[in-house]
Amino acid sequence: MAAMTSVRSSLRTLRRLVVSHRLQQCPRLQALGPAPVVQISTPLTSVHWRSLRSSHVASGPVLQFKLSDIGEGIMEVTVKEWYVKEGDRVSQFDSICEVQSDKASVTIASRYDGVIRKLYYDVNAIAHVGSPLVDIETDKALEGDPEVDVVDTPAISYNQSHEKTQATPAVRRLAMDNNIKLSEVVGTGKDGRILKEDIIRFLAKQTGAILPYEVQKIPTPVISTAETPPKEETPIMAIPQHIFSGKDRTEPLNGFQKAMVKTMSAALKTPHFGYCDEVDLTQLVRLRSVLKDMAESRGVKLSYMPFFIKAASLGLLQFPVLNASVDEGCQNITFKASHNIGLAMDTPQGLLVPNVKSVQALSVFDIAVELNRLQALGSAGQLGTADLTGGTFTLSNIGSIGGTYAKPVILPPEVAIGALGKIQVLPRFNSRDEIVKAYIMNVSWSADHRVVDGATMSRFSNLWRSYLENPAAMVLELK
Repeated sequence: MAAMTSVRSSLRTLRRLVVSHRLQQCPRLQALGPAPVVQISTPLTSVHWRSLRSSHVASGPVLQFKLSDIGEGIMEVTVKEWYVKEGDRVSQFDSICEVQSDKASVTIASRYDGVIRKLYYDVNAIAHVGSPLVDIETDKALEGDPEVDVVDTPAISYNQSHEKTQATPAVRRLAMDNNIKLSEVVGTGKDGRILKEDIIRFLAKQTGAILPYEVQKIPTPVISTAETPPKEETPIMAIPQHIFSGKDRTEPLNGFQKAMVKTMSAALKTPHFGYCDEVDLTQLVRLRSVLKDMAESRGVKLSYMPFFIKAASLGLLQFPVLNASVDEGCQNITFKASHNIGLAMDTPQGLLVPNVKSVQALSVFDIAVELNRLQALGSAGQLGTADLTGGTFTLSNIGSIGGTYAKPVILPPEVAIGALGKIQVLPRFNSRDEIVKAYIMNVSWSADHRVVDGATMSRFSNLWRSYLENPAAMVLELK
């Protein structure tokens, strides 16, 4: 019998430690009850736990333990396992039973030392909040409400002198919700019991909040010893609450926006094929710097875009399938004779795509003149229908705003589009394996994969890149 009592005592102690560890690892269980986290300032081996033992000796009254409110709206639980039987002796914080709801399993712990005299439920029976669980004959007369706590760790904290921190479950829950350690709070209740007002006052010192008069009128004891000087509290600035008074507003789409909705909806029916590459524009940068002053003397602003457009037109002469259109059912393809290359333009009216007509017959300087005209009309919101229709191929200069790569969307009935990234100064190796400064631009192509294959798109991109990396090849096209 003595051996069985020793085994039962060891199992009770092990269960208590496992339950304590499980609560610290599981936030969901922490939220169920008001019990605080155990804080031990000395090694665990120095804390002496009292274990269960079978005995019928007791001298106090028989107290009826009731199932307390365990939160989350739970009104009833199922008794899953009893850890004690009638006649067993229990100590404070020994596990009595485990109950389970549809939300969690919770361990019920004893608050008093005594002997179990009656179990009110069988295993798998339903217990209601507020109903009695067990009767315990205590060792001596006790003060206070005998209603049981629902805890997963011993309802006690240890400070450096191993004294109990006294507080009600509601006060412990308030401290836990505000991340306050009860060992740091000075209790003003009977026998040092921590009251709700003590928690509020401690929180106010941390945040600098103004307390109501009822709380302020309670004096706060100051405990100080020669060995332990009073802790100096550093107030924490409270974040002001900003009130946002803005309101939502609804506006109808304008004509250009409605047109984009229609065009983009049709574009989503096209199977897009993507292809990306980078271009070394170092020689083009030098050529433009030479021609820029010459163009300005004629009243024309020369950007890089005329070169990009002209190089695309020269490439389309070799790959006409990219300058084509297909009907709605993709049964017929039309190869366009004229290279009407569009330029996606950010205007006050939104994203518009005017196009330069018959680029194959224009020089770089002619293209610059036409681009100046279209940009002026776009800024003034005066682009006409003739400028916005009839495109056969499109370039989008997204790099003028920012970004290196994009995934451009084809404008039906066209079959290809390119997005140009920003020009970056990056290190590259020359033919002698020397690191040199290079002007690099990334390009992203999209093509209708029903009529354009990857090899065609790659060869076109290579040819377009070669014209830009060796711009002297385009000089013959200058007038």
